[in-house]
Amino acid sequence: MNFRVVIPARLGSTRLPGKVLLPLAGKPMLAHVHERAVESGASEVFIATDSDEVIHNAHGFGAQALPTRAEHASGSDRLAELAERLGWADDDIVVNLQGDEPLMPGMLIRQVAQALADYQAADIATACTAIKSLDEYCNPNAVKVVRDAQNFALYFSRAPIPHWRDGPAQVLPAMGAWRHLGIYAYRVSALKCFSAAPPAPLEQCESLEQLRALSLGLRMVVVDAAALPGPGVDTAADLAHVEALLEAE
Repeated sequence: MNFRVVIPARLGSTRLPGKVLLPLAGKPMLAHVHERAVESGASEVFIATDSDEVIHNAHGFGAQALPTRAEHASGSDRLAELAERLGWADDDIVVNLQGDEPLMPGMLIRQVAQALADYQAADIATACTAIKSLDEYCNPNAVKVVRDAQNFALYFSRAPIPHWRDGPAQVLPAMGAWRHLGIYAYRVSALKCFSAAPPAPLEQCESLEQLRALSLGLRMVVVDAAALPGPGVDTAADLAHVEALLEAE
């Protein structure tokens, strides 16, 4: 199976400016993310950015980095621009790996790409894991997903879904409540369709980009994650935590 990984890497960040280039265990955070992508066995790995500084740094640690337009609203838009510019075929598979995920397992990156290759009826593949506590189930920052019998997504929500009539504690042992993990593999045709469409009402309501894909009728297979990612980096505290985890390895 051949697939590509693209790492969208915007230098501007509201909560932690310049975070993709901040030092983490002796190298820029983006270098760790790039290593995870290479570990996945991808045929090609690209960094897509609107920053000359990111491009310069990426070339310094041996990565392929290409400029993309500054006005993109999301990482998916950067992927779509790159796919169009480089002439990738509609059936090609590309994984979107966020530039602030230095602990994303290469195994999981490859798994979502393989899932898309295996599920010919799918347009997008992503992953989930079991919900382990009632607090997690009720936490709006833990995105939930429900699936059909063939593992295709029915809906994603920040709310506790499914709603169990007899009380939420009954849901956890049931086969139905799963936590979504935010990594996606796209067929290039689906990526272009997704990027060209305006935000959907459900997407705006829940602030969940994947609901645009479902609203467009794109089919998304959701597989049980074979390896779980470590925490991403949004704040200085997150950066310190991830550094401690890397140094403990």
